[in-house]
Amino acid sequence: MGDKTKTGFELRTELLGMAVGILSEANARQFDNEHLKPEGERTPVEPFTTEGVIKEAEKLYSFVQKKQQ
Repeated sequence: MGDKTKTGFELRTELLGMAVGILSEANARQFDNEHLKPEGERTPVEPFTTEGVIKEAEKLYSFVQKKQQ
């Protein structure tokens, strides 16, 4: 790892990107699982929201803030 410290902006940007990735993957898995069901038993897969991305990013940030013991 380098010696460069990330700014708060850089850290938030990366966490938002990670959150989008996590929610995209979860959405894709749910979509694939729905298509394994027989026709007529499938339910629509809701897209993730901005609020969901922020909530996921906040979970990641709380992990980053946690002190090692």
